[in-house]
Amino acid sequence: MAGALIRLDWRDRAACRGPQAREFYPPGRGERRDEKYRRELRAKDVCSRCPVVDDCLEYAVGIRETHGIWGGTSEVERRVLIGLSA
Repeated sequence: MAGALIRLDWRDRAACRGPQAREFYPPGRGERRDEKYRRELRAKDVCSRCPVVDDCLEYAVGIRETHGIWGGTSEVERRVLIGLSA
């Protein structure tokens, strides 16, 4: 049964912790396409320097996370990774 547990201890070392975390999720409504593009680039830049980016991506794919930037990937990019139609 222990193999079914999902490790979460990596989150304490994530570069996205703190005030910049809002960059990783879209606002409730009203985000233009160009704003989304720039926000996602900023979030992915943080991911590119993160010591736990691989753990984050593995977690997001494992739980089929459908929102936000995780492990340097967008929702659409993760759907492609797990073989769902984008």
